[in-house]
Amino acid sequence: MTHLSSRHAVQRAALGTLAALACYAAQAASAKPQEACAALLSASAPNVRIDVAEYLASGQGAQDAQSALTGASGGNSALPAHCRVQGIIEARTGADGKPYGINFELRMPDDWQGRFIFQGGGGLDGFLAPALGKIPVRGATANPALTRGYAVVSMDGGHQGLGPEFAHDQQARLDYAYAAIGKVTTQAKRLINSYYVAAPKHSYFMGCSNGGREAMLAAQRYPTEFDGVVAGNAGFHLSRAAVAEAWDTQAFMSIAPKDAKGLPVLAQAFSEADLALVSKAVLKACDKLDGIEDGLINNYHACHFKPEVLQCKAGRTSDCLQQQQVAVLKKIFDGAHDSRGDALYSSWPYDAGISSTGWRAWKLGSSADGAKPDARNVVLGSGSLSEYYMTPPVKGFDTLKFDFDKDMGRIAEIGALNDATSTYLNTFEARGGKLLVFHGLSDPVFSANDIMRWYEAVQQNTDAGDASQLKQWARLFMVPGMTHCGEGPALEDFDPLAAIQAWVEQGQAPAYMAAKGKRFPGKEQPLCPYPQTAQYMGGDANSINAYRCVAP
Repeated sequence: MTHLSSRHAVQRAALGTLAALACYAAQAASAKPQEACAALLSASAPNVRIDVAEYLASGQGAQDAQSALTGASGGNSALPAHCRVQGIIEARTGADGKPYGINFELRMPDDWQGRFIFQGGGGLDGFLAPALGKIPVRGATANPALTRGYAVVSMDGGHQGLGPEFAHDQQARLDYAYAAIGKVTTQAKRLINSYYVAAPKHSYFMGCSNGGREAMLAAQRYPTEFDGVVAGNAGFHLSRAAVAEAWDTQAFMSIAPKDAKGLPVLAQAFSEADLALVSKAVLKACDKLDGIEDGLINNYHACHFKPEVLQCKAGRTSDCLQQQQVAVLKKIFDGAHDSRGDALYSSWPYDAGISSTGWRAWKLGSSADGAKPDARNVVLGSGSLSEYYMTPPVKGFDTLKFDFDKDMGRIAEIGALNDATSTYLNTFEARGGKLLVFHGLSDPVFSANDIMRWYEAVQQNTDAGDASQLKQWARLFMVPGMTHCGEGPALEDFDPLAAIQAWVEQGQAPAYMAAKGKRFPGKEQPLCPYPQTAQYMGGDANSINAYRCVAP
C-alpha cells in the first residue's frame, strides 16, 4: 500500500510539473521576451534548479576566462538580445563531503533560427564558460553561434574547480566522463521548448580538446540527440594520452641539465634553438612534397623524417643535436611502450610546429627552476593521471615513477568510461547525423596519428571498409603546423560551424574548408578531408585556387 501511494505521489508530481510547463508555454507564446525570460525562474524540474533567468539587451560579448582550455576564439563579438539562464542539475553532497552538481548556462537569442548547439568544455572542466558557441580554435575569426541565431548551452562537467579533486567522488567521475552531456542536453532542450514554444529543428555539438572528446561522445553515446557534431583536437583517448604525458616527461627529465640544487630542469632538455633546428630540418625534408616550399607540410603522408640527420658528428657542437637528444626525440615520437615493446598510446607525426610556443608549453614549459616545472604535461597531467585516470585515485602520486608495465592496469577502469573510442556509430549515421573532426598535425598532447587510426577504424566497423560511404557522414581534416586547438605555424582560421550546418541542412558535404592564418598573412588554402591533402598546382601561391585536394 505504501509502495502504491509513493508511486501515485510521484505520478502526481510529474503531472503537476507537466501542467506547469504547459501553462508556462501558453503564457510564453504571447509574452514579451523579457517577461518570458523572467518566467523561466519558475521552470524548475525534479533535480533541476533555475537560479538565473535574465534578459540581456544587444551589446558587447562576455569574456571567457577559460578560452585557453577550450581553444575558443571570438569572445568579443557583439551579442544579440537574448535570454540567459543559469541553473544546476542534481545538486548534492558527494561521498567526499563536498558539494557537487552540474552547473549549466543557456542563452537563447530573440532572432532564433531553430538551432541548438552544445558548447564543449576543456581540460578537466570545472568551470562554467559563457554559452556563446565560439569557434573552438584559437585564431578563428568567425562569429560565435549565438550571433548566428543559435541557442547555446555550456556546462561545468558536474564539478567546480579546475583540479582533479572531484575524482574522489564516484558520481562526479561519471558526470565528467560522459553522463553530464545527456543530462544537460535534456534540460537545455526542455527550456528551449518552453521559451520558444517550439523544439529545435537542428541540434549540434561543438568543442575542442576535452570539448572535442565530449563532442565525440555526443555522437557515440547519444546518437539520437544531435544532427551535427564538430570535434576538434579531441582528447578522445584521454586515459592513454595521460600515460603518454608521463612517458614524455620521464624521457625529457632523463637528459635535462641540473639546476644549482641538483634538480633536472625539464624546460632545458631542449632549448628553443634545438627545437627550431628540428623544425627547420623537418621542413627541409618534407615541405616541398606538396609542390611548394611555403612553411606548410601538407603532404604529411609522405613525410618520413629521421632525427638522426641532426646528430652531431665528431668535433661538432653547434647546429646539431647531442646523441642523447636524438635518442629521446625518437623515443617520444615513437610513442609510449611497455618493456615488451607493446604500444601504450600512439606514435606522433613530425611537423613544423615542434618549435612553436604551443608545443613547448605542453611538453617542456619554460621554468628554469627544477623544483617547479611548468609544462602542462606536468601541471595538468600529473594530477589528472594519478587522481582521475588511476583507480583508485592516488593523491600525491609521483608520475615520474609511473611504471609502464605494472601501473597500466590502474588506467583501464576509467578509460572504459571516459574515452570516446567507439567506432560503431550506425545509429548516428542511419538517422542522418554528420560528424566533422579536425586535428592539428603538431598537437603535442593528443596524437594526430591516433585520430587518423580511429577514423580508419570507423570506416571498417561502421561502413564495412567503404571510404565513400564514410565520407557521406563523417570527415576528418588534418591541419598542418597547428598545435593544440590553434597556434603554431598553421592556417588555423577556418569555420567548421558553417561547414557542419551546410552539411546537415543543405546536404553540402565539405569538399574542403577554406583556411587562413596570422603566420601566413594574405594566404588562403584548403584543408582537405582525410586522406586527401592540399597539392600546389601552380599560380599565385597565396590563392586558394592554386591548390587541389588530392589522394595520397
